[in-house]
Amino acid sequence: MKEEIELHDENPNGSNPSNNPWLHEIIERSVHRRTLLGGALGVAAAQFLGGSLLSGRAKAAAAVPLGVSSLLGFTEVAPSQDDTIHVPPGYVWDVLLPWGTPLFSNVAAFQPDASNTAADQEGQVGFNHDGMHYFPLNATEGNSRGLLVMNHEYTDANQIYSAAQGSTITPDAAGVEKVAKALAGHGVTVAEIVKNNDGTWSHVVDSPYNRRITGTTPMAFSGPVSASHPLLQSTITPNPIGTLNNCAHGFTPWGTYLACEENWNGYFGTESTTWTATPLEARYGVTKTGFGYRWHIANPRFDVNVNRNELNHFGWAVEIDPYNPTSTPVKRTALGRIKHEGATVTVSRERAVVYTGDDENGDYLYKFVGRKPWQEAIAQGVSPLDSGVLFVAKFNPDGTGTWLRLQFGKNGLVPANGWLDQADILIRTRQAADFVGATRLHRPEWVTENPQTKDILVTLTNGTGNNSAVNSNRDPNPYGHIIKLREPFGDHTRPTFTWSIFLLAGDNFYDPTVPATQSIYGSPDGIWADYDGRIWIQTDISNSSQNRADRGYDRIGNNQMLAADPNTGELKRFLTGPRGCEITGVITTPDQRTMFINVQHPGESTTFWNGLFGTPSVTNPTAVSNWPYGARPRPTTVVIRKADGGVIGT
Repeated sequence: MKEEIELHDENPNGSNPSNNPWLHEIIERSVHRRTLLGGALGVAAAQFLGGSLLSGRAKAAAAVPLGVSSLLGFTEVAPSQDDTIHVPPGYVWDVLLPWGTPLFSNVAAFQPDASNTAADQEGQVGFNHDGMHYFPLNATEGNSRGLLVMNHEYTDANQIYSAAQGSTITPDAAGVEKVAKALAGHGVTVAEIVKNNDGTWSHVVDSPYNRRITGTTPMAFSGPVSASHPLLQSTITPNPIGTLNNCAHGFTPWGTYLACEENWNGYFGTESTTWTATPLEARYGVTKTGFGYRWHIANPRFDVNVNRNELNHFGWAVEIDPYNPTSTPVKRTALGRIKHEGATVTVSRERAVVYTGDDENGDYLYKFVGRKPWQEAIAQGVSPLDSGVLFVAKFNPDGTGTWLRLQFGKNGLVPANGWLDQADILIRTRQAADFVGATRLHRPEWVTENPQTKDILVTLTNGTGNNSAVNSNRDPNPYGHIIKLREPFGDHTRPTFTWSIFLLAGDNFYDPTVPATQSIYGSPDGIWADYDGRIWIQTDISNSSQNRADRGYDRIGNNQMLAADPNTGELKRFLTGPRGCEITGVITTPDQRTMFINVQHPGESTTFWNGLFGTPSVTNPTAVSNWPYGARPRPTTVVIRKADGGVIGT
């Protein structure tokens, strides 16, 4: 995720104008009343007063029950500022599918000077790997042959363009080509991979499954919002194309992949002096300048004054069938239109349940519950994701919570209050959530379900606006935290839940509310519970804060991945990444003996390293990093194995 807060909207406080309560305000009220309320609230209050359910060695004696074995058998690695990957002793790592890898034999090889064309990029692995999943190809080879499906979130002009091209988008043929190359670098890669005899992995060139889905791939719309909806009528693309800013992901029990569109608003802009944002556009952070990509200069598709409804083609979860390379990706509109960080799918009462965070400071956590058993829907030839109810979370001070319906005719979402129908609610999901009174959060990111307990864990990376007395030193909240939701009887279709703080991130040297013996880290982002219940936590410290003492991040170093054992209270750092990168995307093969993680944007402009080595540019792309090959830095998948062939994490 592009975690520079200022890039999410021009206003670092986000685009939520509602008066809905913040989670920190609820926690504040909870703490003031903690001696009366107890229960889950007592746990939540204790965490924000300096405790932690996962405070590691500080609570080891009390946290490790007799007879309970640790899930974490590896030796913790230290924080690092090195320009490489570090893993524990006994583990090895390899590079797989770096940006620009040709998927087909008739595609040009990657050029180290970034001179590949847009046409080349269409057949090469995309840029800035993010969420991903491993799909086994068959039962007998499931641990050694499969499809790796990964998102590509955004492109960096300093890396994808050559020195001859320059980084600026211009209103001419050169600008058109550069926008086309950037669009080709976005989206999703599907690649067949195979395990070699020596334990390493390779991709299969010319596999019939290999595929690129980009910013220009034809798309379908399904669910309450159809492609014919008036607000989706684009003057440039009457038939919707493309998916952009694909961040985290999801995967379904019926074998499909969900790519999620996050900061899509930043691609649009205009030179018009008369354009002003509508309330809908303002709520989604749409501005004249966007994130400075300037695509609208060369391609009117992205000019919000010329092609206003193109905006509404984005903000959805996109379902992709990795086993059918001729299938059309489908935007599943029943899941709502937000800045989807991910779409975590689980099953309760045979129904598909999807959790998704809206990654903006002050935005919300959502849940979709399918209307009928998913197997029944599949048998009838309909999508389990097209019919159901979308909910948004409201957190109560007593440690309970309620899922509020975002359903036409419910909770005041009626014509008298300006709501036309369910399609209107889903296009204006953020405004509907504002209306019903959802709880504003500090940037809800990835979600995972612990398969051993059915608990739902949500990372809140960081945020601003936390001015409560008990958390004054977390205002702003630069380190973030992780919350835990527990729904009655592990049934995710229920309308209520209890909540607590699972883990508080930070460095005790700067923040005494963090246990002094806890492994230091900040800005939790990616999170995944493996089949045994280990919680893998990945960080995305913004490049404006990485390694900086004045931001409290010098001792934490580069971004990293940790593992937590909820049973023993242990937290250990498993991996550290190269300079300027984010660690994101994590999955293993079914036998848990191969792990895949992604290293996104190594070598990107990073304030700390810029001050030492200079700012990366098209003429000096290696200023911050030259990982992984000692040349132009390349986002890539990293394959991690235990040297003895054992389960990852043991």
